[in-house]
Amino acid sequence: MQALSFQKTREILSKYKIPFCETYLVNSKREALMLAKKLGFPVVLKVFSPDILHKTDVGGVKIGIENERDLKRAFDEILFSLKEKKPKAKIEGMLIQKQIFGKEVVVGMKRDLAFGPVLMFGLGGIFVEILNDVAFRVAPITKREALKMIREIKSFKILKGFRGEKPVNIEKIAEIIVKVSKLSLKEEKIQEIDLNPIIANEKGAQVVDARVLL
Repeated sequence: MQALSFQKTREILSKYKIPFCETYLVNSKREALMLAKKLGFPVVLKVFSPDILHKTDVGGVKIGIENERDLKRAFDEILFSLKEKKPKAKIEGMLIQKQIFGKEVVVGMKRDLAFGPVLMFGLGGIFVEILNDVAFRVAPITKREALKMIREIKSFKILKGFRGEKPVNIEKIAEIIVKVSKLSLKEEKIQEIDLNPIIANEKGAQVVDARVLL
């Protein structure tokens, strides 16, 4: 399977109105610094490569970058780590985005030979693999079914607000699941979608990292 480029990934998400946080692809520290000033600190810097599935495993993500000096250092550290751990990977560039705070969730889709597009929801980031606490549905699904899917995971209480924390906007997460459902039915060449993480808070939910495979 082939991973879509950053530009094509952003275009397909935009086509189905899936909210993607303001993100830019840069190829130099100078570009990164210029856009960091536009976005405002803190920012996140991460590598974009069709050959790298888990960015954190290869040191390809730096979060909480608070100033220009830290940004320059983060840029160099990512490149150094990639040379050591993924020297043959094709690097499209670095993604820079405003850091968004909230809970990490994941929405995915995998096309099954028997059932067609199968949707997945769970806690995002590294938790999806550690906890294996996910819910599945076969597309198409309604928003009502998407809400049931969200409430089904064992760790739902984390999203509801635990020990005084504010609950995340469940409605907005459900809307993303429904949009991925629609996308999967119309774009038959797409075999897999991995929106991980989606950052959800009391205001809404935005995709901050996406991988689409043909």
